[in-house]
Amino acid sequence: MRSAILRGVIRLVCIDVDGTLIGSSGDVLPANWAAAEKARARGIRLALCSGRPAFGISRSYAERLDPEGWHVFQNGASVVHLPTGKSRSAAFPAGTLAALIARARRTGHILELYTDTEYAAERDTDPSRRHAALLGIPYQPRSFDSLTGTIVRAQWLVLHDEVSAMLGEPHPDIEAIPSTSPLMPETIFINMTAAGVGKASAVKTIAAAYGIPLEEVMMVGDGLNDLTALRTVGFPVAMDNAEPQVKAAARLHVGHVDKAGLAEALELALTAG
Repeated sequence: MRSAILRGVIRLVCIDVDGTLIGSSGDVLPANWAAAEKARARGIRLALCSGRPAFGISRSYAERLDPEGWHVFQNGASVVHLPTGKSRSAAFPAGTLAALIARARRTGHILELYTDTEYAAERDTDPSRRHAALLGIPYQPRSFDSLTGTIVRAQWLVLHDEVSAMLGEPHPDIEAIPSTSPLMPETIFINMTAAGVGKASAVKTIAAAYGIPLEEVMMVGDGLNDLTALRTVGFPVAMDNAEPQVKAAARLHVGHVDKAGLAEALELALTAG
């Protein structure tokens, strides 16, 4: 489903980070930045659409993509306007939060809790430290009770064979979606937000803020946490390294993340019309 000609105007491109903007090198390929600058110069709004938080290196990515714009963090739990700091965040359900904390302390599994501006993980483990490095921030274990802002997201860091067990405990008031990073291939990140909150709801919020119909929005992604957004926009695009379900949901396929597939998607956005 690769095409150089798209019918319809694209005015907003939402861009996943891990597996889309950055690949196995841990850096953004120069071709991706060049294509982003070209798209922005032509008046296309660019929005980061990531499971990562609105601090650390992910914020610098957002600032370079569109310093005057809205961006999606925390899998939609944080929708942040960079110039003003305005945030449209959804609080994590208190009852389920207490249950997750109790489970983490009982089992020793790695749990991270996030506000808009900071996060906490109580255990000093190698995955915890590696994830902090991936986020571009120093790691320091801290008590969940030390977080002072509204908690908007929780996240398990587990091995592949632990995913089913971690998802087996039902919590109807949250969305729990596994995702991966090419920089930590042995780890599955189980992202948890309030029910109804995800990349799709956040993309709708940003499109409405810009006054752009969803039919004129492109979403580029590779992971299961991108699925709802891909099914919401007019131009869903899957990376070559995407999960099979993501490819099935996409209207277009582009190259592998390590071969600047994102740049290809942005070039396609420029040819739409």
